[in-house]
Order: sequence, then structure tokens, then C-alpha cells
Amino acid sequence: MVDMAFLSALGLTAVAGYLLGAVPFGLVLTRLAGLGDIRTIGSGNIGATNVLRTGRKDLALATLLLDSGKGAIAALGARALAGWDGVDPALPVVAGVAAVIGHNYPVWLRFKGGKGVATTLGVILATAWPVGALACLTWLAMAAAFRYSSLAALTALTLAPVYAVPLAAPVHVAGFALLGLLAWWRHRDNVRRLRAGTETKIGQKKADAG
Repeated sequence: MVDMAFLSALGLTAVAGYLLGAVPFGLVLTRLAGLGDIRTIGSGNIGATNVLRTGRKDLALATLLLDSGKGAIAALGARALAGWDGVDPALPVVAGVAAVIGHNYPVWLRFKGGKGVATTLGVILATAWPVGALACLTWLAMAAAFRYSSLAALTALTLAPVYAVPLAAPVHVAGFALLGLLAWWRHRDNVRRLRAGTETKIGQKKADAG
């Protein structure tokens, strides 16, 4: 028999997660700072990496924290609303995945958003922190070694479900694998540029690439 209460909770957390994830903090912060529309410079992305191309490291850091924070809050909020003890792990994972989808396809921006890396890492940290810690370390190591944000992100998010196999529940493995696939889809242009050797490095302006 279908548990209608559980299905209702899944639907509610998914909608709430999506709406929270759809808040475009990078766009809001750069406009408040008088830098105009972040979508008209660099990669056109609303994430922290493109905000960094404005030269405002403080805004890039704030965007990173807020974007990752909304993913974590969506997941933790679902867990809190359902009750911390004995909560089904599917609820925070569904809310987190919905937040990433909201960031990538925000209704407020005609479904043209970011690539969801920071939001995804926030979700992973909030739902399975050991996996999130390893994913963040992977990102840092790859970024330090190669200075490609996209390569670092794809490596970290591809390995996250692998890390989750011994460290988390099957629903985490499935959720993180889905987020990894979504990241690859959103980074398909970056993958082409990486293969061509024209991808922009961290801290490098788009016009200076190649």
C-alpha cells in the first residue's frame, strides 16, 4: 500500500527545495554591487566561478557560501521538518536534488541558471558529511593541480557516489550519482573546451582564455 503521507512529504520537500535552490545569489549580489548582469560577462553563468571574473573575490566567496548553503538548508530543512530521529534519508536527498535543479533551472530566470556545483556540494555535506568532505578535498586537489574549476567539479562529483558506497546509504549513492550526471550535462560545453585546450582557468578572464 502506498504511503500517501510519505509521498506528500516528498512532494512538499521537493517543491520547497526547488524554490530555495532557484534563488540566484550570484546575480543578486553582483547587481547590488553595481556590477550589472553577471550573465553578460565571462561564461554567462550565475555561479561563484563567473562572479570571480568580475575581480570581486569577496562577492565570489559570498556566492559560493550562499549557493552551497541553500543546498544544505534545503536538505537539513527537510530533515528537521520530518523529525531528526528516524527520518527517512530519502527526504533530505530529494530536497537537496530539487535545490540543485532549482539552481540550474530557476523559474525566475526562465530556467536558465548555473551549473550547480556549489549547491551540490552543500547537499552532499548536509546529507552525508564524510562523503562531502572527501568531495571537497577532491575538488581542492584537482583545482590546485590543474586550475580548471570544471575539471575539479566533474572529478569531485563523479567520485562522490563512489565515496558514498562504504560511507552512506544506498539512497545517497543514487542521489549523488544523479547529481553527478546532471553536472556532466551542465558542463558539456566545458568538456568540449577541455578537450580542445581552450577552457578558462580559475582566475582567468574569459577574453584571455586560449
